[in-house]
Amino acid sequence: MAERLIPSPNTLVKYDNPILITKHELPSTSGDGDAASAKKGTLAAEQKHETEEILNTILPPKEWEEDGQLWRQQVSTTPATRLDVVNLQEQLDMRLQQRQARETGICPVRRELYTQCFDEIIRQVTINCAERGLLLLRVRDEMRMTIEAYQALYCSSIAFGMRKALQAEQGKSDLNQEVDLLKNEKQDLEHQITELKQRAEQADRRAAETRLAEERKHTEEIAFLKKTNQQLKAQLEGIIAPKK
Repeated sequence: MAERLIPSPNTLVKYDNPILITKHELPSTSGDGDAASAKKGTLAAEQKHETEEILNTILPPKEWEEDGQLWRQQVSTTPATRLDVVNLQEQLDMRLQQRQARETGICPVRRELYTQCFDEIIRQVTINCAERGLLLLRVRDEMRMTIEAYQALYCSSIAFGMRKALQAEQGKSDLNQEVDLLKNEKQDLEHQITELKQRAEQADRRAAETRLAEERKHTEEIAFLKKTNQQLKAQLEGIIAPKK
């Protein structure tokens, strides 16, 4: 019954078979014997226990409840062989193709599968060397924090872009209104210019007519004065001539 249920069958991380956790355990009388046997354990057993603790810290066990019973599933502590690594690569490629992950750009599916593959690599390395596994754990956490920082930056940039777009739309509306006002003002000024040109042309015509009238009047006055002058000269000559 302990092998009938696995909560995440699609993960690339290798897990042991789930085990049933008894909720109400009675004190066991063989505790002293177990403690004694633990003390008599070999160094290999202690290292294996330490490796299990490190693995449970890096990849916490999965727990779920079914029919009032609590089940737990831990990552496998079995060392990986070359064949396991080859199978991991084949499974990764197969699942990338099955789930139609994109090869480039942002793809949540590809990221999820590569994260599972990296966790499996950490598990395999930790079994052989716990220090290397902890170092890879730091790399994984740093990678996650970097991705989260980029996500936060992306979300903030989207919000900033939306605000700027709304401001641009509002500014565009204001500019369109201002353009309409300026167009109306331009039309009014053009009408004023047309009226002023008409007035200037009328004033030029009146000035020309007035100048022509004054020139004509001046010419007539000059002619009248010349004629008067000639008459006066003739009268003066008529008066002076008899005296001689």
